[in-house]
Amino acid sequence: MECNKEEAVRAKEIAEKRMQDGDFSGAQKIARKAQQLFPGLDNVSQLLTVCEVHCVAQDKMLGSDKNWYTILQIEQSADEMTIKKQYRKLALMLHPDKNEFPGAEAALLN
Repeated sequence: MECNKEEAVRAKEIAEKRMQDGDFSGAQKIARKAQQLFPGLDNVSQLLTVCEVHCVAQDKMLGSDKNWYTILQIEQSADEMTIKKQYRKLALMLHPDKNEFPGAEAALLN
């Protein structure tokens, strides 16, 4: 299990490097691999959230509409209370004071 953790930490570091280079799609794939290798790895969910928001925003720039439900990671049938709760959770997770990953602040503004 420890070898999985070491491999996951290495993958997370590679994902962070990709984020710094602006490759959020590549970083997302590697971060998911890190999460699969060692689900309890620190801050991987925050890293993935930043990547997911940037990937959805990038899809918008390529011509497709922004899907807010995908950004918030909720079902389209979600009620107003669920939407508000998930928005607050996402905003806290992406806030620069709580998330030091490259692109977190930009993801919050998307």
